[in-house]
Formats: sequence, C-alpha cells, structure tokens
Amino acid sequence: MRTRAAVLCAAAVAAVLAGSVTAAPAQAARPDRPGRAEPARLSWKKCGISDYPRLQCASLKVPLDHAKPSGRQITLALSRVPHTARASLGPLLVNPGGPGGSGLTLAGFVASALPKSVASRYDVVGFDPRGVGRSTPALNCAPGHFEPVRPDSVPGTPAVERANLDRARSFAAACGRRYADVLPYLDTVSAARDLDAVRRALGAQRISYFGYSYGTYLGAVYAKLYPQRVRRLVLDSIVDPTGVWYEDNLGQEYAFNDRHRALMAWIAKYDTTYRLGRDPARIEALWYAMRSALAKKPAGGRVGAAELEDTFMSGAYYDGYWPHLAEAFASYVHRKDTGPLVRTYRNVAAVDASGENGYSVYTAVQCRDAAWPRGWNRWRADGWKVYAKAPLMAWNNTWYNAPCAFWPTAPLKPVDITNRSLPPALLFQATEDAATPYTGGVTAHRLLARSSLVVEQGGGNHGVTLSGNSCLDKHLAAYLGSGTVPRGAGPADAVCAKSPDPKPLKGKSAPTASRGSMLHGLLGFRR
Repeated sequence: MRTRAAVLCAAAVAAVLAGSVTAAPAQAARPDRPGRAEPARLSWKKCGISDYPRLQCASLKVPLDHAKPSGRQITLALSRVPHTARASLGPLLVNPGGPGGSGLTLAGFVASALPKSVASRYDVVGFDPRGVGRSTPALNCAPGHFEPVRPDSVPGTPAVERANLDRARSFAAACGRRYADVLPYLDTVSAARDLDAVRRALGAQRISYFGYSYGTYLGAVYAKLYPQRVRRLVLDSIVDPTGVWYEDNLGQEYAFNDRHRALMAWIAKYDTTYRLGRDPARIEALWYAMRSALAKKPAGGRVGAAELEDTFMSGAYYDGYWPHLAEAFASYVHRKDTGPLVRTYRNVAAVDASGENGYSVYTAVQCRDAAWPRGWNRWRADGWKVYAKAPLMAWNNTWYNAPCAFWPTAPLKPVDITNRSLPPALLFQATEDAATPYTGGVTAHRLLARSSLVVEQGGGNHGVTLSGNSCLDKHLAAYLGSGTVPRGAGPADAVCAKSPDPKPLKGKSAPTASRGSMLHGLLGFRR
C-alpha cells in the first residue's frame, strides 16, 4: 500500500496521458504464450516533471482478460527515460511493489540513481499496473476507509472485534459492488501478461526487470511465464513465494515486532537526546503506555491507537524515519505535546486518495492471487497467537488483510516460480527486513536456478539498492552493465555491511533529503 503520495505531479501526468495515442493490443494466439501480432505504437510526450525533466509519458491499451484479447480493453499508464548511449540494452522495467504501487516516478529515480554509464544504455520504463494510479480504471473501493480515528486494532472486547469485522466486510462488499466486472482480472498473473504487452509495444525481443518488494513476486511470475523474454532480472527485498499471501503476512508480524524493538534500542542509545532511558525494555513499556493513552484520547483527534501503529510501522520499513518517530515519542512522554506526533502521522502514515487506490488494488490482488481462510475463527486464533509474542502489528496487520476473508471473487492458485530457464538473476536481501523477511530471499535464490544472492548483513531497511549502500550498488551496476553476478559458496553469494544507522535530528530544521529517503518515499510501505 502507498501511504505516502509519490513525488510525481499527478495533474501534469494526467494531462499528458489523456493526450497520448494508445494502440490496440497485440493479439495472442494463446494466453500462456507471448502474443504474435503487429507491435503497438506508443506516443511518448514530456511528462512535465521538474525533478525528472527527461521523463516521458504514454499509455497502452491491453485486454482486461488476456484470454479474450479482442474483448474489453483497459489502459496502462507508462513512463520512460530514454537511453542516450549509442548501444542500447533495451528496456528496463521498474516496479516499486505494493501490490498497488505506482511506478511512474520510479523510472526517473532509477535512471538518475544508477551510474550514468549504466543508465544511459537502458530505456528505463515505469508503469502503473492495472487498477493503479493513472491507469484506467483505477480502483477506490471505499473512500474514507482509513479516516481517523479507527477502532482500536486489538479486539479486547466483542464490541471492538465487531467494529473491525464490520469495516473489513463493508470494504470487501464495496469493492464487489463498484468493481464486480474488474476484480476477477486483478491478479499477479494478469499483471505479468500486461508486462509482456508492454514489451511488445516497446518493440523489444527481451526486457530487463527491476522490482522491489511485491514487485519481486511480479517479476518472478513474469519470468516463469516468459523466461525467453528476460534479459536481466533484479529482485530487491524479496517476497517469500511459498507463503503467498496469508502465511507471508503472519511472518511479517513477528518481524515488525523485532524492528520496533530495534528502534527502542536505538532510542536508548541516544538517551542524552530523548531522555527516555537507557533500557530498551523500559522504553518499549513507555511506548505501550502512550498507545493505551491514545486509545482513550487520540492525539489532536487524529492519532488513536491504530493510527499510532501505522505511524511507527514506517520505522520498520526505513530507519531514516527513526529520528522523527523518536522526537514525536519523546515530546508526548515529556510534555504531552501531541503536535509532533500528529505531524509525523500526517507525513508518513495518513492515507490520501492515492493511498486509498493503493489499498484497493492491494486487497484486490492479494485476495484474488491465493486462498485465504474464510472462517473467522482461524484469523482470530492466529491473531492472538502472534499477539502473545509480537503485539506491535499482530492485529493491525490482521485487520489490514481481513477483507480477504469476505472477498467476492474466488481465489486463484499461487504461481510456483521455480525456474531453470532464466539467465542468471541478481537478488538483494537485508537480514533484518521486516516486510519481506530474510527467508524470502533465501527461498527465491533456491528456486531460481543460477541466481545470485547479495545480502546486507544486519540491515533492516526494506528496499536496499540505490539507497546509499555503495557495496550493494556496486553489484547492481556490474550486473545491469555487463551481466556480472557474484558467486559464493554459502547461501549468500556476496555479503555487504549494512548502511549506518541514522543520527538524531540536529535542531529543528528538517534533514537534507537523501537518496534513501527519496527511494522510500516512492516505495511507501505495507509491502
């Protein structure tokens, strides 16, 4: 889910896309094979984005149902930074994850963050997957679904549990009412078929692909369906493909708790700044006391217990948020000053229309991709089991996914991504990543023959390349530039030291934007 607005100027992009010439889809002889038809023609125009002036935009029509290529068409929004080198390596498609993440601005970021000698050889192509952002139709099942203040996430009474269940049921029902004709075609396999339509429209025999988070599963599924169409494949912060999606979410909940405790330990290290103590366990107790107080009296009428969890979840995804979270925490504890807490919630966790769209697509794809328990007793039992050991996000994450218990479309089967037909792929994984725990990288490495795994030892950020770690970026550049991958003897083919922890803020001024903060603003969180 995207809880932060992308840097992209939506109005400018919308105007450009509205004027783009879209082409008829290439016709596929069989839905499980690449199409054979006249290539689509894309009309590229300047996006008008000052941060990335070379970014161009276009749109492409694809079948809603790839098994009926002449049937109803939907539109994908595309962006690109064209190659400038004389010899091109073709398209590099980039995806920020989600499901539900917009990739339009990510193309500009990746093209600017890669070494010029590498980026100049690619057409770096971003896209809004079906249902997302500037693609049409774009979903928004229940505007205001995350409007604060929500019920306490921990169902301590039957009334609180009923309130949260009612929210989950009503969201699923709203999606079914508004998008009944679209929901059966919002899934990862359909999105992967869209990628091949993009490849054909670009006139490329093969594409390279670079995906973060959920984008790693999308890339692996594309590679499974079209292995002969893959030139290079980069997967960063890797979904466990064997846990799609219920088990993966349970694994997240334990890992989120560990990352929260890492934040408590970091605050203890800087006791002279935050004055919350030197014992992480005591600091954690203060945090839960704050949570209890906000459950009774939300900060600024906006940040209750559930919103506090949303806010501090950002620190599990990116430690660059830690100083802001610590400042807000300390201000509340020492002075009952709720202003910093409300501002931090607004900056990193409040859900706008883009976030509502992201969540709508997140649920649509995850609920359709795989079977979820339909009996609430299973969810309840698992929620309390996790809560006993990892209370931070056990119930918050349960309710976030709970619409899948009531989803109006039947589930598909997850894709077995096992692949022995690919060229060498390059995988990146941090050992302490909470959103996509380390085992996901190890599992994907095992299933993708000839892949190489680069590990950030001790790192906890979600999305680790192009965010300031020169060791990781060296491996990325070597692979995208020449196809070179490291080869090692153990589970990891190469190990990089983690990026340094952040430092407390200096004074009241905002820190200078780093490449890491730019990337994580685009990736957002909730996978």
